Amino acid sequence: SVLSPTGLMLDGTSRFTCRGRKIYHLYGTSTFTEYTMVHEIAVAKIDAGAPMDKVCVLSCEVPTGFGAVFNTAQVTPSSTCVVLGLGGIGSAIVMACKASGASRIIGVDINEEKFPRVRTLGVTDCLNPQKLTKPVHEVVMEMTEIGVDFSFEAIGLIETMVTALKSCHVSYGVCVIMGVAPTDAQLSFDPVVLLPGRTLKASIMG
Repeated sequence: SVLSPTGLMLDGTSRFTCRGRKIYHLYGTSTFTEYTMVHEIAVAKIDAGAPMDKVCVLSCEVPTGFGAVFNTAQVTPSSTCVVLGLGGIGSAIVMACKASGASRIIGVDINEEKFPRVRTLGVTDCLNPQKLTKPVHEVVMEMTEIGVDFSFEAIGLIETMVTALKSCHVSYGVCVIMGVAPTDAQLSFDPVVLLPGRTLKASIMG
């Protein structure tokens, strides 16, 4: 991984085995196990007053999504947002945008079965790229007249990363990418897209 290229803990060992074979860690946590031992920097204390029937494992999705909104983009009240990819991370982004006071949240995904759920989380408009006659960023520009204030990419494709960048306001839009592109992929776009003032950022694990 980017943060822990060896897939091991800080002391160079792995805490997991399966049938005698070493299992490597993701970001030094590998949270989906019943029991595990992690470094103290990789855990968060649960408040003693939290109801145990409501406590759940967050994994990377919620911290990544919320962190991208609150820490990286710093979404502002009454702003407009577009979220490309409405899976676990995308859903967390939507909730965080709503919690930040965003007035309009456009959700983009090719799986329309996700639309009813994300609408309950805060999405105001849903777009399926496969049913559009124009590129997504052109449709977003038409919907908002000037582009969104904040755009988020949670898919991991070069095409959708560029789309997210082109969807945000030409002068001050902020684009945050979280999707992990295929190995050796190269992010390529016309530099003119950035020149007027757009900002391109990346965020991982919040």
